[in-house]
Amino acid sequence: MAIKRYTANADTTITNAFKPDLATRATGSNMGMSDTLEVFSIYGQAISGSNATKTAELARILINFPVTDMVTDRTNGDIPASGSVSFYLRMFNAKHSSTVPRNFTLSASAVTKDWEEGPGLDMEGYRDLTHNGSGSNWMRSTEKATWTRPGGDYDTAVQSSFEQTFKNGTEDLEMDITKLVEQWVNSSGNVLSDKSAARYGIGVHLTSSQEASGSINNESVNGELKNPTGSINSYYTKKFFARGSEYFFKRPIIEARWDSSKKDSRGNFYLSSSLATGADNLNTLYLYNYVRGQLKNIPNLGGPESADDVTRTKLNVRIYPTLGGDAKSLPIDDVGGVTVDGAFVVTASYIASGTYSASFAYTGSETTIYDVWTTGSATADASTGVRGYGASYIEFHTGSKITVKNFNSYNYNPNDTYVTSISNLKSVYSNEETARFRLSTRKKNWNPNIYTKATAEAATEIIEDAYYKIFRVYDNLKIINYGTGSLKHTRTSYDVSGSYFDFDMSMLEPDYMYGINMVYHLNGKYVEQPETFKFRVEKKSTDIE
Repeated sequence: MAIKRYTANADTTITNAFKPDLATRATGSNMGMSDTLEVFSIYGQAISGSNATKTAELARILINFPVTDMVTDRTNGDIPASGSVSFYLRMFNAKHSSTVPRNFTLSASAVTKDWEEGPGLDMEGYRDLTHNGSGSNWMRSTEKATWTRPGGDYDTAVQSSFEQTFKNGTEDLEMDITKLVEQWVNSSGNVLSDKSAARYGIGVHLTSSQEASGSINNESVNGELKNPTGSINSYYTKKFFARGSEYFFKRPIIEARWDSSKKDSRGNFYLSSSLATGADNLNTLYLYNYVRGQLKNIPNLGGPESADDVTRTKLNVRIYPTLGGDAKSLPIDDVGGVTVDGAFVVTASYIASGTYSASFAYTGSETTIYDVWTTGSATADASTGVRGYGASYIEFHTGSKITVKNFNSYNYNPNDTYVTSISNLKSVYSNEETARFRLSTRKKNWNPNIYTKATAEAATEIIEDAYYKIFRVYDNLKIINYGTGSLKHTRTSYDVSGSYFDFDMSMLEPDYMYGINMVYHLNGKYVEQPETFKFRVEKKSTDIE
């Protein structure tokens, strides 16, 4: 699973706009229970003061997310460590009957003071006033505290503030806010030297150059901010769906994305060849240590988070052409686990709880080999291929037989097509489960003779670069689009049994049918496959098997 979503747990709009009388500002109003959020800037709708100064009216969004859930998920290994995951703020355009601005830029900045969502609803007449009670407004952050600066307190430092330009005005908001989320997640709830770590959420507003010009002498008079270099054009109005929206997939979220694909070469193992690059000649094998149905670290071979750090006790892999024979020597490679030419040992890496991998190139003449996972004296073991060498030698696992394939070149240009199925697809899933989908892929032109058809099934083809998409069937709404960009967050894993991916069903609204499509990267192009796999999501029930 390479996507997790965190829905907003508080949001509101605050404003200093005029009420319908164009005389009284709505600085005391609260809109915390509205099903939409609003950003705008209005210049010159009214005249202020004896010098006929044109007024500025603004609306800003405050939004917060369950950071403690993110911390828990990182602690549990459900999201990767810092540097291996990206976090995106996503808000969804809400259509409305008013005008929509064009060519404007929104800023999303860390809020640096605690605030309250509040119970207000009215976004037209601004009649839901806090009266210094519960709920944020333009002047107050909480019932007992005022903003340092009317309109909210924000951290505009580069690591805590982000921007997106809207050309047409109806686009959704999608910002990479990884730097800010990492401050939240790593702060343990304490305000560090970087004030963004306070975890008070995000403020969304127009950039200072596009918020309306306010030429008053003081910082704030009746909530109107001093902004002499601001805009003399109006930007009215941009709306997003709020967390209280009836539309499940339109609520504001922070989406964590990362590439969780595991490319286990056990069923796709290749002999090193001059036809391929060093990276393409590399094979990766995985070891999964299951203890009573749970992935657990091998004792004394834990991981970076444990006292038994894997950097102190090495897990090694040797390759044998026959069980009981001597290990094969391996060539040096630049990106794998062999650092000395002719070594007999590959140094394995810790991946996650109970999961280890080893990467290496292979130049032997054998067509079948076996992998053996051990510990032992690295110096002594690396000098010989004799099995069991050294008093500290411990053998943990012997892998199944691996068939060694060869890279081939052709005197024609192949253009293979494939037939795909999901072998373990269920008709119904619970919204509280994480499901694993197993793909079965074969070449479309597979044409067995009578003997082959009677005695064997088509071999599963492994597609090394495959991606999934999830959509809602009745309206074709894309829930998770193909993650073929730089993050590769919907790329499938594969092992000896073929390709697979995990999906958290809690990200889908119950009582609807959904579909899965696949796209394969073949011959330098992304080719969408014709098959659609449908399933329904229901609330957890004892009737769901």
